[in-house]
Amino acid sequence: MAARRSIGIIVNGVTGRMGYRQHLVRSLLAIREQGGVPLAGGGHIWPEPILVGRDPDKLAAIAARHGLTEWTTDLDAALARPDVEIYFDAQVTAQREKAIRQAIAAGKHVYTEKPLAESSAASLELAELAAAASIKNGVVQDKLFLPGLRKLKRLIDGGFFGQILSVRGEFGYWVFEGDWQVAQRPSWNYRLADGGGIVMDMFPHWNYVLEELFGNVRAVQCTTATHITKRVDERGEEYAADADDAAYAIFELEGGIVAQLNSSWTVRVNRDELVEFQVDGTHGSAVAGLRGCKIQHRATTPKPVWNPDLPLTGKSFRDEWTEVPDNEEFDNGFKVQWEAFLRHVVAGETFHWDFTSGARGVALAEAGLQSAREGRRITL
Repeated sequence: MAARRSIGIIVNGVTGRMGYRQHLVRSLLAIREQGGVPLAGGGHIWPEPILVGRDPDKLAAIAARHGLTEWTTDLDAALARPDVEIYFDAQVTAQREKAIRQAIAAGKHVYTEKPLAESSAASLELAELAAAASIKNGVVQDKLFLPGLRKLKRLIDGGFFGQILSVRGEFGYWVFEGDWQVAQRPSWNYRLADGGGIVMDMFPHWNYVLEELFGNVRAVQCTTATHITKRVDERGEEYAADADDAAYAIFELEGGIVAQLNSSWTVRVNRDELVEFQVDGTHGSAVAGLRGCKIQHRATTPKPVWNPDLPLTGKSFRDEWTEVPDNEEFDNGFKVQWEAFLRHVVAGETFHWDFTSGARGVALAEAGLQSAREGRRITL
């Protein structure tokens, strides 16, 4: 029987929404449930999570719920353990850089949620420190592994679009203010002092999506807003929401592609999914969401005529699109990238979603905020 390769992983920030649901339960524990990550030469990688956070009661409860025994509030002690090889960070952004520096100094490989740090300068410094210490590193870029975007990538690689002209994206939903209904997101997201704001949260996502599917971003023009200025926190106390909760941006990509992306926590959803990207090309168009993807080829494109005096008859415009088949099994995007990072650490397989990629995402967020602040187009 092939050997099982155990690997200790610090999961810092596991009591938070993303750290618990996506990274612990749906990724690391799901990997254990399937028997580990298979290696090409035989055997499996077996993750051994060490839960780290500030609240011992919450940590103990999570550990007991999932049959885990390793948890601590002492990050230094966890980093000192010889059986720990990977440090993972899902803390609030303001706490991330310091902890990653500690992990690099301790000689641990690092995988982290985005944004990598609060500034591009700090992000690049982390990348340099990791390279100097020969630390394998990665940043979560989960959207690339979603079924909808994987189908979209399949269309691009197959030449479906001809010349791609433009991308239009809509992301967001209504996050309740916290008074008459509990908010779906933590209150720190809406305070600048705590690293909140939708630009810093979403532009790192948009950078790697645009970069990997369509081309590098060359310029950005952005307008931001704080539409809801008063919210209620987890303790039921009203606070001033001063971080941007909506951003409306135009990105100019290499090759002349123009991407328009709206990001908002103050929009009510009238879409099939919480995020959708429409890609228009000379030979065809597609609309991709988290899971689904619809296409319309030029040969089947209807010929609408503008006439507001007559009602539409026959098929609706939405009915003129064709669903792209799955053609394969799609696993949880966070889990898929975790498996890739574990194979990178253990077997040396290629993993290009590293700190430098994460730094480019932070740089785009900074450019978007600068554009909004100065009211002008910013080149990168």
